[in-house]
Amino acid sequence: MIDKIDALLKEVESFSAKTVEEAEAFRVKMLSKKGEIPALFKDFKSVDPASRKDVGMRLNQLKQAATDKVNEEKDRLAASEDSGSTQRPDMTMPARFNPIGSRHPLSVVRNRINKIFEKIGFVISEGPEIEDDWHNFSALNFPEEHPARDMQDTFFVEKNPDIALRTHTSSVQVRVMENQQPPIRTISPGRVFRNEAISARAHCIFHQVEGLYIDEGVSFADMKQTLLYFAREMFGEDTQIRLRPSFFPFTEPSAEMDVSCNICGGPGCTICKYSGWIEVMGCGMVDPNVLDNCGIDSARYSGFAFGMGIERITMNLYQVKDLRMFFENDLRFLKQFESAV
Repeated sequence: MIDKIDALLKEVESFSAKTVEEAEAFRVKMLSKKGEIPALFKDFKSVDPASRKDVGMRLNQLKQAATDKVNEEKDRLAASEDSGSTQRPDMTMPARFNPIGSRHPLSVVRNRINKIFEKIGFVISEGPEIEDDWHNFSALNFPEEHPARDMQDTFFVEKNPDIALRTHTSSVQVRVMENQQPPIRTISPGRVFRNEAISARAHCIFHQVEGLYIDEGVSFADMKQTLLYFAREMFGEDTQIRLRPSFFPFTEPSAEMDVSCNICGGPGCTICKYSGWIEVMGCGMVDPNVLDNCGIDSARYSGFAFGMGIERITMNLYQVKDLRMFFENDLRFLKQFESAV
């Protein structure tokens, strides 16, 4: 048996396959159940007991050598096939470009608004979307009977009259005034919620940017010049503004601000409802009661506040006629803003 083992070992050592199939055939010949090496293991029981230790060791060496040889040949042939199939890329093939993402149009306009006011010293303040009654209503001079406190206008949390989704980002301004003494110059962008029917011009969720400036000697003229600067930076150098008397609980006097229509330039169109003007925000001088509620001396300080809807400005800039498009995530709509920054 020793002679047969030595002969098979020499055959294993000298074996070289030209194909993977030849290597597999050699494995079947040597190592399969009916192969030559398993046959020697079956004959091992007839070996003289005095020689079994030496024969058994030689058999195991043969089996291991055959296994290693088969694996070595298969690996060599597989590597050779891989290297032989390598081809240079076809440089004439058209390139595949990954799709380019884009910012949401509301984000684009919000960032533009933020940058305009940051240029003149305003800082950005943020606050919670779920607010208590004090920050959302009472501190801002809303009387108990004000309709905004009604469930038809506000989303209250679990029917709790003291906790609601904020209806404006003025609540952030209250928090700023409570924690900071003048001079204060801040804007508060964010998402707000009101219990309104969803239509082409209204939604229960929308976005605002509200501003606040408080210092000694701040006047209505300061507010007008600040807002004129904003309008011309946002809509163009030729933009004009007008202020119409209005009412808000937290400002006195109060006004609505319109900008000249940048679509028709004045004669009138469907965007401005043939008036030549587009309403963009509310504004006014901060009511002294609001200053006192927030711990600021109204006898020493004065200030102005303003607030605008980002959706309305975006609709004007991009001539979007249905506000609901901002919330539908329709890629056909959003892809139009791929080049926006």
